[in-house]
Amino acid sequence: MTSIVTPDICDAYPEVAVCDPIFANVGGIEAFCGPIRTVKCFEDNSLVKQAVNEPCDGAILVVDAGGSMRCAMLGDMLAEQAAGNGWAGVILYGCVRDVDILAETELGIQAIGAHPRKSEKRGEGSRDISVTFAGVTFSPGQWLYADNNGILVADEKLVLD
Repeated sequence: MTSIVTPDICDAYPEVAVCDPIFANVGGIEAFCGPIRTVKCFEDNSLVKQAVNEPCDGAILVVDAGGSMRCAMLGDMLAEQAAGNGWAGVILYGCVRDVDILAETELGIQAIGAHPRKSEKRGEGSRDISVTFAGVTFSPGQWLYADNNGILVADEKLVLD
């Protein structure tokens, strides 16, 4: 796979959308890319669990958790399931937990914070819809590129050197 360097991508493709710099890289893979799949939920990670349990071929799960800082929407067990099912990464507009284990997991993960409390399980939320946060709208089928410099979204897969 070609290395992901978001500054170089921005230089080559100035039209890409760039997320506000509110995310921290917490996964074991620091640079990752793939087609976007989405979940929208608030303090209930039932649909996140459902998604990561499905086989996937290198997609990025973009989770709009409403920016909640009151509980974690992803922890070590769901991250391991995502990695085992072929997800390339998770972008979480919310919190994670088990950060020391996440750092060792073969999955790209960026989130806005860490919180030790688990989320509710009510089965609420939506999947594979457009979601907007950090100044960007994420739609299923778009491509996401992420590294320690930031997160980019393009309407299609980009040709990288």
